Formats: sequence, structure tokens, C-alpha cells
Amino acid sequence: MSEELGVSVGKEENFSEWYLDVVRKGGFVDQRTPVKGCDVFMPWGFAIWENIQRIADPMFKEHGVKNAYFPLFIPKSLLEKEAKHFSGFVPEVAWVTRGGDEELDEWLAIRPTSETIMYYTFSKWISSYRDLPLRINQWVNVVRWETKATRPFLRTREFLWQEGHTVHATYEEAAKEVLDIIEIYSQIFDEYLALPFLVLKRTENDKFAGADYSIAFDTFVPEAGRFLQLGTVHHLGQNFSRPFEITFKDRDQRVKYAYQTSWGFSTRLIGAIIAFHGDDRGAIIPPAVAPVQAVVIPIPFKGKEETVMEAARKIYSELEYMGVRVELDDREDKTPGWKFNEWELKGVPLRVEVGPRDVERGGFTLVRRDTGDKFFETDLRRVPELLEEIQENLRERAWEKFRSSIMTVEDMDGVKKAVEEKKIARTYWCGDEACEFGVKEETGAEIRGTRFDVDESGEAKGKKCFFCGGEANFVVYIGKSW
Repeated sequence: MSEELGVSVGKEENFSEWYLDVVRKGGFVDQRTPVKGCDVFMPWGFAIWENIQRIADPMFKEHGVKNAYFPLFIPKSLLEKEAKHFSGFVPEVAWVTRGGDEELDEWLAIRPTSETIMYYTFSKWISSYRDLPLRINQWVNVVRWETKATRPFLRTREFLWQEGHTVHATYEEAAKEVLDIIEIYSQIFDEYLALPFLVLKRTENDKFAGADYSIAFDTFVPEAGRFLQLGTVHHLGQNFSRPFEITFKDRDQRVKYAYQTSWGFSTRLIGAIIAFHGDDRGAIIPPAVAPVQAVVIPIPFKGKEETVMEAARKIYSELEYMGVRVELDDREDKTPGWKFNEWELKGVPLRVEVGPRDVERGGFTLVRRDTGDKFFETDLRRVPELLEEIQENLRERAWEKFRSSIMTVEDMDGVKKAVEEKKIARTYWCGDEACEFGVKEETGAEIRGTRFDVDESGEAKGKKCFFCGGEANFVVYIGKSW
């Protein structure tokens, strides 16, 4: 592989450098923009996001969610309506203070999230229990003025996301909504992105600003030794409905405040796919979301050029007819070897090689990106079958890798050892925030939360807190994060 095209360092050798190599040279993102942290999503990277949208959007709509669009600019007074929410986002807000040549009477926030602008509108839409539940989603960009080191897809100032917001008559109905969205997200992340995760309830100190409680999907990249949040679901209680006057007349004719949820995932998912599945040759994109699932590469020899090209074109046409997202790489200025390396770097799941010998034998050669296995085939129906096998193999080995990253430990020495070895520390905690802040100060790692999908509290009985040695009440997961 040429130095210009290929990855310059191994994934385990230097994850940060490896990751930047892949996203830049693989054509996922262009960082050469005037504003730091505001990157260009190149067609290859953006196509993955489009495929995620195509998967998720129908699932949301089947659940009764409708898409809308709300303004980019949010008046400061509106953002301030929920005090905890406002204070939680102030450090990340980008403000517009001038319009043309005039100073604005009121600063405008560039959307860091849309609770306030949406709930201002919801209060005008809802008047009766008949208006509930209300389920609205929008696919938009947001800006959070990160002061930390930015990293493409994983930590940027501007990113794309979906944000769902729902309104319900009772606390229990909103809690059921949280469970429903968790089920949808679990299917998207597991079945389609082949990403493993823990479903964790965030601590009080780490929950979404203004939430009653927050549930997060956390994966973990062993080569970097860091957690990566895939998406979140929040039960907001009445924390926003009260300041925004979202009320409804119930069946008993009493006016009541509504209960709400919000939930979202972002283009960080693209970074998660690259970071988790990739290897020393580049990205590996699961077939379900790969922009190109199979690439056909002709390998012509002198005197056989037209025969090979004719066979390659036929294979391409038949795969396209079968519904495979396929591309024919017939560039004459690149060698087959160069093309192999480029498509491997981009993470295309399957390569179809067509040379004179393949044509003579009445078939083609297939090369799997996930395993590197190479074999001759004559039946094109094998391609969609293989894509399903690759999808499932990526999923199975991802979960195996993820589970092997979890270490159960009982004290601070064990936590430190896990963090140093780039593992997740699973341990016991009393619940005191002093211990929560203490571990972060000593190790740079943080308590990510307790399992929400599985009750592990019984295991904590009789155990000592990893930090203070007091009586433990929770099983928690600790690690560094982006």
C-alpha cells in the first residue's frame, strides 16, 4: 500500500493517528475548513448517515413519530426558562449578537439542542388529552462549542443528529416511551451497525441537564481504552412542561402539566463504526449501512481487456438488479492493486475480482473485508448471502470483543489496573458523589452508570464501595471516555 493512500500506523500502536488516517484518507471527512470542529462530510461519510436515516426513520414513524423542523436560532430568554438546562449548556453555546450592522436586542443561541424552542411551540399545540401523546422528531444540525480537542465525528462543534421529543399525560406513559425508544435504538445499534453496548442509567451528576433520569448507550473501543456514547434517552418528568406551560385538560376536566421525553443519536455513530470495526488496513463498514456493499474490479491482461470488461459489466448489472449496492471500478489510471487497497481503506464489505482466468472458469473471485478470505464462485446469488454472513460475523465478534473488555474489580487498585489496561472496570459503589468525583480526579475515568436493562443491585449487597470502603449499593461501570 502506498504511503499516500494507506494507513501509516497500526490501530493498537497509535489509535488517534490511525483513526485520523482512516477518516481522512478513506474519504469520510475533510477537515480543511476555516472553523475548527466544523468539518465537511464527504460523500462517502455522508452516505453512511443517509443509510442510517433510511433505517431509523421508518422505525420511528411506525412508532407514531412525525418529522418536523424547528428554528436554528433560540432567544436567550427561552433557553433560560429551565435553569438546570440553561446552566448545563451555557459553556457550549455559540451566540449570535449582531444582525447585519446592528446589535441584537437579545442574544440568539445557535441550536445546541431543541428542547426550549420545541416546547415553546408544544405549549401552543396542546390543550386537551386528545392531543396526547405527541411524538415529534427532527433531523437537523446542532452546534456545541467544544473547547476540548476536536476529533472528526467523535467530538465536533457542529454535527448532525436526530432528536425526538414526546409529550404524555402521565409519568408512567413517558416511562413506557423511554422503554420503547430503548428497544428501537437497541435494534438499530445491534442489528444494523453491529455495535455492542451497555444500556446505562447515568448518575445524578451526569444526567442530561433538566432530565428526571437519563439512559445512555455506551460502547467501548478497546484500542483507545475509551467509552463512546452512541445515543441517549431522557425522561424529563415535568421539568420542562412547568416552565413552558405545557398543560392539557384531562378527562376529569382538570388542567394538568404534561410529562415528556427526549432522545437522540448523531453522526458520532459514523465514528463509532470506524473506531470499533476498523483494522490496520482501514475501515470495515457493516453491509447494512455501507454506501457500497460490493465493488467489482476487473483485472485485465493484454489481449483480454474487452473480454474481462464485458464480464465485469455483466456482473455489475446483475448485482445491481438483485438490489446489491454495487460499484464497478473501471478506472484505467489505477492498477488493480491500488484499487484493492483503496476500497479496503474505505471499508467496502465485499470485493468481486474478475480476471481472464475467472472468465475462463465461468465465475469470479470474492474477497471478504471482515476476514480477508478469498475464494472462487460461479453463482452471483452467493453475494447477498455473503453480505448477510459478514453482517452477522461483525456483530458476533464485536460483542465478543466488547465483553472481553469488562473487568470486575473490588477496589480502587482494581479500577486503576483496568483503566491502565484499557478496560472497563465493573465494580461496586456506595452512591456517594464524593467517590464519583474522587475516581475521576485520581484516574481521569468516570462512573458511566448502572445497568438499566438488567437489575444488578443484588450483587452489590455485602460488597464494599471501591473508593471509600463503605457499604455498596450499586454495580457501576467505570472508564475513560471521549
